[in-house]
Amino acid sequence: MLCSRAMSIETLIYAMALGGVAVNAAAGVLEAGRKPFDLFGMVVVALAAALGGGSLRDVLLDRTVFWIADQIYLLTAVLAGLVTFALVRVVRLPPRLFLLPDAVGLALFTVSGTQAALAMDAPWLVASMMGVITGVFGGIVRDVLCNEVPLVFTGELYATASWLGALLLVGLVGGGVSPGWSALAAAALVLVLRLAAIRFRWRLPVFTARP
Repeated sequence: MLCSRAMSIETLIYAMALGGVAVNAAAGVLEAGRKPFDLFGMVVVALAAALGGGSLRDVLLDRTVFWIADQIYLLTAVLAGLVTFALVRVVRLPPRLFLLPDAVGLALFTVSGTQAALAMDAPWLVASMMGVITGVFGGIVRDVLCNEVPLVFTGELYATASWLGALLLVGLVGGGVSPGWSALAAAALVLVLRLAAIRFRWRLPVFTARP
């Protein structure tokens, strides 16, 4: 029973990580689609968006980079990027549609990143920061490649939503809640906060120097 339960939790976290890779790759293509990129450029942006955050997390945690250890992640990113590229050539989509898969990816990556750090017995603050890095860094690389100011620095609540979700996950797991339910609750919090921030324009204060 315990073995089966552990297996189901691992399967859930794995599925969330794969889902994060897929939707972030799609978000990368949708944003890159506003630039005159060719297919190769689209795939590069998709891979950067989907794999960048997790790669940096694994380097910082001194473990094998996730998509090198399991090439299913790499194949998922490429496939999601190609499918999205083909879709946008036949269906007219709103310019800011990339914000939706980006929000979903932020939620899923925050959870998978925090869980990965917790699995290595990282302290609570480090684990939460690994969740944020996994959630936002791919988007930063994507925006830089698309010659845009990174959304995390200028847009509605982004890294803040990720960090609050990561802290919730750490708190729930530390309080004895099952990892599966903790992951779902944390992902839901990140997604709701991010979508609400987009809808209601919730932002952190912007730096302005006194004249």
